[in-house]
Amino acid sequence: MDTYTLSNGVKMPVLGYGMWRNKNPKEAVQGVIDAISVGFRHIDGAAAYQNEELVGQGIKESGIAREELFLTSKLKNDAHGYDNVRREVQKTLDQLGTDYLDLYLIHWPVVHGHGDDWQTDNLETWQAFEELYDEGVLKAIGVSNFSVEHLENLVNHARIKPMVNQLLVHPGVLQTETRDYCTKHGILVQAYSPLKPLSVLKEEARVQKMLEKYDKSIAQLLLRFDLQVGVVPLTKSVHRERIEENFDIFDFEIDDEDMQYLKEWSHPEFTEPDNKNERPPQVS
Repeated sequence: MDTYTLSNGVKMPVLGYGMWRNKNPKEAVQGVIDAISVGFRHIDGAAAYQNEELVGQGIKESGIAREELFLTSKLKNDAHGYDNVRREVQKTLDQLGTDYLDLYLIHWPVVHGHGDDWQTDNLETWQAFEELYDEGVLKAIGVSNFSVEHLENLVNHARIKPMVNQLLVHPGVLQTETRDYCTKHGILVQAYSPLKPLSVLKEEARVQKMLEKYDKSIAQLLLRFDLQVGVVPLTKSVHRERIEENFDIFDFEIDDEDMQYLKEWSHPEFTEPDNKNERPPQVS
């Protein structure tokens, strides 16, 4: 699989397998095994997903060498703060059965209890990220759901700039301002929930023509869209046929006219997220 090179030289596969909501033990483990078998080498997880031990089991049972995988995790929202990070990272490492992470992210910029001091909270949390990066425990460090003002706080005041920002990106929600800022500062954007508008978008007559034109599914079209926008889509499924379908997006290209249509498409169900005022769920 092709890769992007992060600002520190670390290579990241251009497509990832996500673990959000995969908490059924049998399905989660088999999903990881199937994803690796199909060809995925990039696995996106988080402490908040409450399934990292299952991810680790799937990796072990897959038989693949650890160095062939790109593993991501994220800090729990209730574990912000310098003193908490090292403990949380070690817990994730133990559950995954590894001694390093390829990428570790602050999951949300503004969490409960820090609506007024999120700037200080993120800087103190980030300092611990930087130290674990220096030690080689974290090969790359980044953030998730950070808008421009959150990014500026780290870019302007931290020793090491974030290397990745994971955002919601799909037709109808492009987050262009934030993505442009990331490009300017060498921050690679990942896209979670890239298939979110699938059920609505597939009803569009123009999109139906695209599916016939490219002989691809709506899911494949949406994943390809994110690739061509220049972000790394993170897709999830526990069904092998869907996993195979989601991986089969490298043999076609959406033409400029169709890309423009998808970029301009909008729907009232899909709006830009408010990452400052909306509070994420707290998971212990």
